[in-house]
Amino acid sequence: MFTKNITFKNFSLNKNNLRIKKDLNLFLKTNSELLKSLTTKYKYSYKKSLLKRYKNFSILKIIGMGGSTLGTEAIFDFLKSKVKKKVIFINNLNFTKNLNLKNTMNLVISKSGNTLETITNSNILIKKKQKNLFITENRNSYINNLAKRLKSEVVTHNNFIGGRYSVLSEVGMLPAELIGLEEKKFKRLNYLIKNKKFISELTLNVSNTLSLMNQGRFNSIILNYDERSKNLFKWYQQLIAESLGKKAKGILPFVSSMPKDNHSLMQLYLDGPKKNFFTFFYAHEKNSKKVNNKEVFASHNYIKYKDINKIMHSQKIATEKVFKTKKIPFRSFEIFNRNEETLGELFCFFILETILLGRALKVNPFDQPSVELIKNETKKILV
Repeated sequence: MFTKNITFKNFSLNKNNLRIKKDLNLFLKTNSELLKSLTTKYKYSYKKSLLKRYKNFSILKIIGMGGSTLGTEAIFDFLKSKVKKKVIFINNLNFTKNLNLKNTMNLVISKSGNTLETITNSNILIKKKQKNLFITENRNSYINNLAKRLKSEVVTHNNFIGGRYSVLSEVGMLPAELIGLEEKKFKRLNYLIKNKKFISELTLNVSNTLSLMNQGRFNSIILNYDERSKNLFKWYQQLIAESLGKKAKGILPFVSSMPKDNHSLMQLYLDGPKKNFFTFFYAHEKNSKKVNNKEVFASHNYIKYKDINKIMHSQKIATEKVFKTKKIPFRSFEIFNRNEETLGELFCFFILETILLGRALKVNPFDQPSVELIKNETKKILV
């Protein structure tokens, strides 16, 4: 356990690489705004008084793409039990729901201000008479000009923090506050870097991952036993894939829904090509539904007095044992507290892991040059 919230079991390779720890120490000494965003020292580009002007809405509609919404989606799903307001995410072009709802505020997020999908959705969904708020860079862009036309407030998206790393900046924390969560509780970096166990496990994890990649294992499969963490791993998918997928290098992250995928993909995981490494992810729940003992046949008495939490956890432990027997590499997270602190610790772990992997692979973990090619070609076709 590297914190009271999370138990982490590392890959069993133990390929410790001192250079990774040196890289981490060097990065932590930089005056990086990204690092500051993971701490309570980060200065937001909005004042808390702004939130009061939007407190009376009952529905929050968030319009954006990729890193503009994935972090908030992860936060909302993971902490849904603490949220009293309805949140609707418009994160693609094929939405079908009726979104003309009363007492709704629109939050439009686009770092560049020129994201095609966000512009299209805003054109269809945003009306001047509605309560609208925008987060975008302070530059001449479509979204900035739209905000001016609508006479809406604009919160500056700091241009030194890339979209996929922006979850603990304005992009994720402003909507988190709007739905009643406490932004300061997410900021866990200062606490974590004082924890020798955390630093040791993080750097060993990166060293082991590099060793697995050297063995030709480039597929990172997340065996997710927590439905409410599905969007956390969609966020993680973008973080890893977009940050490291360069110069013919990278990791392909794939999220597998467990235990459902025991009945479809597990055979391949166990006996298929040895190109994968795995992450088990499980969250303990206190009040899961229990089996109706009176309806259980004698042949299955072993599930009597058990709840779904116990049954699912048993499946996870059993699967880990089989993986260990077959010498399939895996690491494991178990979550004990579903709160802002826990999610903040996971965000910090995965962000630092990604940056360290990028530095070790000699790729820039902060850009995405090839994605721009598709944007340019799409514009040519539409013109």
